[in-house]
Amino acid sequence: MDKKPFAIVIEDEGSLADIYSEALRAAGYEVEVILGGLTALMRVASAVPQLVVLDLHLPNVSGADILRQIRTDERLAHTHVIIATADMTMADALRKEADEVLIKPVSFSQLRDLAKRRIPPAAATPSNNPSG
Repeated sequence: MDKKPFAIVIEDEGSLADIYSEALRAAGYEVEVILGGLTALMRVASAVPQLVVLDLHLPNVSGADILRQIRTDERLAHTHVIIATADMTMADALRKEADEVLIKPVSFSQLRDLAKRRIPPAAATPSNNPSG
């Protein structure tokens, strides 16, 4: 069995975190949800997700600080970051550091389809592929 790519949803609003995590699962990811900024900062210091969906306004530590941590950590050089926020000004300021910026409300299908396109090729290849 192929190992699913790993994603982290960092979103403090529980209902949105649920929608985002279900969208990523539908796209084929194993998903972990983190509701607070401090917990998220500690988690990205030890995990190597293929994808992070990141809210910018979080308790304790801002999403911008988490994004900077991800971008300065060599282990996370291939981690894709999708910002999901209602703050257009902050999103514009961070657009060059993120792989994608989505302005809330973000739909289930929008995130699912975007996440599918971010799956690493090795993880997307079925193990029973006759050419592989």
